[in-house]
Amino acid sequence: MAKGDTADLDIAPHRYGHPGRSGKKARAFTKGRQVDDAARNEIAALLGDRPRDRDLLIEHLHLIQDTHGHLSAAHLAALADAMRLPMAEVYEVATFYAHFDVVREGETPPPALTIRVCDSLTCEMMGAGALHAGLEKKFQGQVRIVRAPCMGRCDRAPVAEVGHNHVTHCTVEAAAAAVERGETHPAVPAYPDLDAYRKDGGYALLQACIAGERTVVDIISILEDSTLRGFGGAGFPTGRKWRFVRNVPGPRLMAVNADEGEPGTFKDRHYMETDPHRFLEGVLIAAWAVEAEAAYIYLRDEYPQVREILLAEIAALEAAGLSPHTKLYLRRGAGAYICGEESAMIESIEGKRGLPRHRPPYVAQVGLFGRPTLVNNVETLFWIRDIVEKGPTWFANHGRHGGKGLRSFSVSGRVKEPGVKLAPAGITMRELIDEYCGGMADGHAFKGYLPGGASGGILPASMGDLPLEFGKLEEHGCFVGSHAVVILSDQDDIKAVALNLMRFFEDESCGQCTPCRVGTEKAVKLMQRGSWDEDLLTELGQSMADASICGLGQAAANPVFSVLKFFREDLT
Repeated sequence: MAKGDTADLDIAPHRYGHPGRSGKKARAFTKGRQVDDAARNEIAALLGDRPRDRDLLIEHLHLIQDTHGHLSAAHLAALADAMRLPMAEVYEVATFYAHFDVVREGETPPPALTIRVCDSLTCEMMGAGALHAGLEKKFQGQVRIVRAPCMGRCDRAPVAEVGHNHVTHCTVEAAAAAVERGETHPAVPAYPDLDAYRKDGGYALLQACIAGERTVVDIISILEDSTLRGFGGAGFPTGRKWRFVRNVPGPRLMAVNADEGEPGTFKDRHYMETDPHRFLEGVLIAAWAVEAEAAYIYLRDEYPQVREILLAEIAALEAAGLSPHTKLYLRRGAGAYICGEESAMIESIEGKRGLPRHRPPYVAQVGLFGRPTLVNNVETLFWIRDIVEKGPTWFANHGRHGGKGLRSFSVSGRVKEPGVKLAPAGITMRELIDEYCGGMADGHAFKGYLPGGASGGILPASMGDLPLEFGKLEEHGCFVGSHAVVILSDQDDIKAVALNLMRFFEDESCGQCTPCRVGTEKAVKLMQRGSWDEDLLTELGQSMADASICGLGQAAANPVFSVLKFFREDLT
């Protein structure tokens, strides 16, 4: 057949509504889901003049759900059409994230109001199970009641989210009262705005940097001398990271990890709520130092009140001309713990499923939109101004038992005074409890603790004199991570604690790799039995640690290993 001869092919004429050469009857429309005209018009009106860029997919999904309360099949098809994306791609992103309510054809949309009840460890310890059951009995299907992972308010457990309003120390009566009063929007706390921050000397350091009064070499050297680390979990030295990214040929970008999803962690929320511009000035100084053309702040969806604060204050600082060297973007997560992993976060910022990337290359080399990317945690950036203005020794001279610097501990559980505790690096758990938390709660005796959230393992009270610092707990199979501390007492069932943590990992596994996806599920089933099969759990946990792609699967079995090693008496 000569080139261009289509005599024997059943081809494109079908799409134009007339029979193909094969004689088969042609379709009157293209294959796939057809876009409903009403849905098309609704999506067009909703998006307005907003860009249809690929990386805005998650933002647009939020917009639809905020407006309609769910994501219908018709609206997803119309959004795919508007953004010129495959329907399968839109659907897989929408169904990946827990906070998107996808309603398939023929399904009944959920009730207009949803109450999410946190079932992570501290809330479960404080009665979240009874709260969930009580709310279901109270509303009897008129309001949707669902379990949800950590909401970053562990010091005020149990917590429920009524719409987008968080009710702390929640009871059935308190949640019902919020519903009755229509309190479904985030309650924004009082905080120092731009004017208040500038009156206290805010942004003077940034302006000195931009004006050339401070050099990048000077700033990075100060950070290195201060021993400032990343406080998202890994603890990588901040100055060294800035230097490394700056040495990679540009153009460069920056991503801020504000997806604080580790159960027991809430320090970043505290700093963004109480002093947002100290954090934002740190962002802008970091972007200046590495010459990042844009900085993307990835904020977890469980912090709607912080989102309102940042939207207002970013607009204010931009209007004041304080960010001429970079552009700030605020991106909203959608309920996925895995997006706290830096490469998964970058995938999500790009509007995709939050699947961790294989390494190398590292995100500092090939990160956001394929560019070298500096990734820093909220608390790390919060300290930049103070360290530079007060000098590196001011920060480094804090510390105990060989630790250097200050650490923000998110403390919850069986203590009298939970909350964010700013304490010396290397402090021990007993010192933290006695000096910063008012001691153990009445009627509770210290039994054990989580030094680093769900993935950091569990240590017994007999090891309460170990320094809480990077590199000090690893020999015991634990780590401090993001310094999320949960205190356990003699009234807590350690096996139940470990099961709660493994259920969390099972729910939050992204599913990309088999060891984590299958391993967490099988571990939950084994742990639900009255008697644990120790050999099988050990083999399973080791397989997950050895073969999982990212830290979630690699660390998921740490609580199990801790129980087997340190809490033998609880296994009987």
